[in-house]
Amino acid sequence: MAREPKRFEDDDGRTLVDMNVEGMPWYQSGRKKQDRAQARAELQARIDRGEALTRRETLRYTFYATLAGLTVVGVIGGGTVLFVLLLWLLWR
Repeated sequence: MAREPKRFEDDDGRTLVDMNVEGMPWYQSGRKKQDRAQARAELQARIDRGEALTRRETLRYTFYATLAGLTVVGVIGGGTVLFVLLLWLLWR
């Protein structure tokens, strides 16, 4: 099957907007979950085979771990500041 010729000169074939919109006849409700599950299964299969993560994946997971740690530190630090502020207001 041959590809259709481009109708516009500035068309490079990339998708700009996801057309999977609720209410349209072609809407697929679980597509994003299926895509994520498939990507997770592929990553798990690569790990099981003993392949190393790519540099981009390593940076992504390091970034996620750092954000998780900063969230924990922020919650504990914010709680401590609020506790000290409460005690300071009560002791005045």
